[in-house]
Amino acid sequence: MWLQIALSLAVGVAAWQSAVSFSDIPSYVLPAPKSVLAALLDGISQSPLVRSSFWFHLFDTLKATVSGFAIGASIGLVLAAFMAEFRVVENAALPYVVGLQSLPKVAIAPLLVIWLGYGSESKVAMAAVLTLFPVLINGLQGFRSSARDRLEMMAALKASRWQTFRHIKLPGALPMIFAGLHIGIVYAMLGTIVSEFTGAQRGMGVIMMQLQTVSDTAGVFAALVLLGFTGYVLISTMRLLQRRLVFWAENGDQTRGI
Repeated sequence: MWLQIALSLAVGVAAWQSAVSFSDIPSYVLPAPKSVLAALLDGISQSPLVRSSFWFHLFDTLKATVSGFAIGASIGLVLAAFMAEFRVVENAALPYVVGLQSLPKVAIAPLLVIWLGYGSESKVAMAAVLTLFPVLINGLQGFRSSARDRLEMMAALKASRWQTFRHIKLPGALPMIFAGLHIGIVYAMLGTIVSEFTGAQRGMGVIMMQLQTVSDTAGVFAALVLLGFTGYVLISTMRLLQRRLVFWAENGDQTRGI
């Protein structure tokens, strides 16, 4: 696996270098890989306490991403459980869910900045909003996909609603829930970056805007590389957690989702 990833990256970098070397593409449009590497090393070699350091901004972006993801995922799972268990909750919440889902949620970032200011609150809120819907939809589908024979068995045993949910519906929904969480963690970072573009005091989106202002394309590419690696670490962490909690599920069931 790691060999394949390394080979794929090597081929990609070689193609990138060839495009730069054998064409007239200006460096401010497509910088050479060595320029991006130099900018990346310069950004991560500085002290995290310095505002020009990538670490200074990455920590703030990561904190908002994880916080918003935790909030959005928690709300989404609780709401999905209540919607699956109580028809009245579903009928009351469904119009709002459908309406908000149809909105371009990224477009509400300026509104969140107006409401919550330029601090971390607006970034956390944006990350939570983008996390909520994939977790809610996948969780709702998972809770409703419980095997009928198992539900009938619990009914025959006169199990309570909570016992049926805890022992049958929740374990059976875990593969779908993790499918939503995988999407949610990616959307959480996207929401944080978009909120930083709209208005923030620190974060990777802020430093990327600053680098773009001075036409430092290599620096922007370096920030994107760092964000890509960070996203890969977050997704890998989620996969590791999934393997620990849903070890009994088949691979096909674990990855199924919207």
